[in-house]
Amino acid sequence: MINKLADSVAQALAGVKDGATVLIGGFGTAGIPGELIDGLIAQGARDLTVVNNNAGNADQGLAALLKAGRVRKIICSFPRQVDSHVFDELYRSGKLELELVPQGNLAERLRAAGAGIGAFFCPTAHGTELAAGKETREINGKHYVLEYPIHGDVALIKAEKGDRWGNLTYRMSARNFGPVMATAAKTTIATVHEVVTLGSLDPEAIVTPGIYVTHVVKIDRTATQAGGFKKSA
Repeated sequence: MINKLADSVAQALAGVKDGATVLIGGFGTAGIPGELIDGLIAQGARDLTVVNNNAGNADQGLAALLKAGRVRKIICSFPRQVDSHVFDELYRSGKLELELVPQGNLAERLRAAGAGIGAFFCPTAHGTELAAGKETREINGKHYVLEYPIHGDVALIKAEKGDRWGNLTYRMSARNFGPVMATAAKTTIATVHEVVTLGSLDPEAIVTPGIYVTHVVKIDRTATQAGGFKKSA
């Protein structure tokens, strides 16, 4: 009997190894799998390469993972914001490597990994420092840059509902990078707020099929804390 439900976050994360490339869903704090990140800190894996849209907010979530000294390199599209002081300090002191990727390129590089695409040409970043050292080509009079997929050893994502086969649905904007990251990783770990019986999810509404998911962990529902915004005067 297929049963991908893990008893705990610790059990689901037990196999994460030092040096792993970890894809972490979330757009700012929307859809960030905070419980899995906290569990990864407790698990102890280090020298990680982390892929996320941002580089952490304040001192929690991804920022806490950075602050714990577990990350060697971060690949993201939006590293700096008003509360990214953890990233700023580590990057400026040379303790953290950054690969800056335009947001659309980031999503497409992840999607390409899941789709088995070897590489693709994209016009974004042509003629800028982000294209330095990369192959370029003119196609039908337009200039393109060759981009390669981003494969993950592990993906940590936050979903809304799931079943024991690992089928997942998401809640509105919390979906963001979750579906493409699930396809791009060797192991996908998802948290859900509700575990439902097999067959209760409408097949047409399932966003991430269970074939892409390794472990599902049920967590309590908590209010998302906004990040990256200045406080009102």
